[in-house]
Amino acid sequence: MKKSFLIVLFSVSTLLLMAQKKCTPPIYASAEDSISATEWITTFRMSLDARNYDDAYNAWQILVTKYPCSWDGIWQKAQTMLDNLIKVEKDSARKEALIDTTLWMYEVGHLYAKSWTEGKCLGNKAFYTMRYRSRNAEKALQWFAQSVEMEKEATQPHIWDIYFKTAEAMLKRTKDTTLLINAYEQATDYIGKAITNSYKKYEKTLPNFENLKEALDKEQIDIVEYDKRLKRLSNDTANEMKRIKQYRNTLSNIEGKFTPYAPCHVLEAVYGKKLENNRDNLTVLKKIILTMSKGNCLTSPVFIEALSIVHKAEPNAQTAFLMGNLSFKNNDVDKAIEYFTEAIPLSETNKDKIEPYYMLGLCYLVKSEFGKAREAAQNAIKIDPNCGKAYILIGDLYAQSGSRCTGGDRIPYEYNWAAYDKYTRAAAVDPSVANDANAKRAKLTFPSKQDIFVRGLEAGGTYQVGCWIQESATIRVK
Repeated sequence: MKKSFLIVLFSVSTLLLMAQKKCTPPIYASAEDSISATEWITTFRMSLDARNYDDAYNAWQILVTKYPCSWDGIWQKAQTMLDNLIKVEKDSARKEALIDTTLWMYEVGHLYAKSWTEGKCLGNKAFYTMRYRSRNAEKALQWFAQSVEMEKEATQPHIWDIYFKTAEAMLKRTKDTTLLINAYEQATDYIGKAITNSYKKYEKTLPNFENLKEALDKEQIDIVEYDKRLKRLSNDTANEMKRIKQYRNTLSNIEGKFTPYAPCHVLEAVYGKKLENNRDNLTVLKKIILTMSKGNCLTSPVFIEALSIVHKAEPNAQTAFLMGNLSFKNNDVDKAIEYFTEAIPLSETNKDKIEPYYMLGLCYLVKSEFGKAREAAQNAIKIDPNCGKAYILIGDLYAQSGSRCTGGDRIPYEYNWAAYDKYTRAAAVDPSVANDANAKRAKLTFPSKQDIFVRGLEAGGTYQVGCWIQESATIRVK
């Protein structure tokens, strides 16, 4: 039995390599072929469901040689079968033949499966090369790089992960840092675009919830249809957020691995040479900006020059924001305000506006323009109600209002009640800033019991803080 299996395996591999023509109508030569294909598909599916991978493989061989265009699932569902067959196979020759078949599937699958692109197949070929034949890492690295350039932001997270690990392995072998830098440039560019695209889809879907509720209220749809559509919308938004999380985690892992190999002085040496020969090449300059900004090399002359050239030629939200950061660090607050203000309308998604709004708030705080600072922070909160640092910024504005909100019949330190509430809110909505918020809250000074008693107030009550703040806050005492 094993011997016959080996012969069939090799003969099918030979036939497969001969059958590499793209699907064109008609799919079947006759009605009999259509019936036969349906029967073999049924056998294949039932065998897979029963985890009877030997029978599934026999049916699969017939399908890919005779009816490769009959059903995308022939290609999409085969990997689990092949992985399991490879895992249990003891004969080294048979195992190698099965690995050959796996790699072949991704060489030609895009010709037959409508949902498979050539770039996606090439990425998977590289992926399974690293799983089963990691000795071919150099070739796999080339395939990964080609696949990513073909798929761009559609590249899947698992491909990015193994691609970067392969680049890291090759760096250790060859000591060529540029291999890892090239992979990192692609990752930061295309993963960033993938995240932006998902945010666009997410934000585009949000108004549909209100429209759906309005349709129900106007009795344009009944509750059954409402629930049905609501479930679909909820699933769509949940899937986009899940996708964003996957890409963010992937990028975070890549950044963590990249940093030790490419400190700023290494990036400066590599990109300094590139800059000399590419001052008019915006594509190269954009990669320099993206990689060096991710590496926090913001004070590098190479970074600053590349950024200035790109922003002057093709200003966008990122370059405007980075120019604003440079100006802020150089204490040119007025110029920073111009750049952050410029970045907001250039942003592709509302999410991208949060950081410019926040930095705009910091600039106005430095200029002691408290009203404008609060407005900027509130704009950030409108987009993300869990933006803890924006609440902290407002708390800081209130806590620094002593010179503005004292004297006359005002309650001493009443402005700190409003500050306390903002710091509390920051800690509640954003655990990442909780320690900072709690530390600031602990330093606040409050009115004495006598101060509030003579005014008929008591701790725990609410009070409308006056001055420029004009907010209701909880009364607290020393």
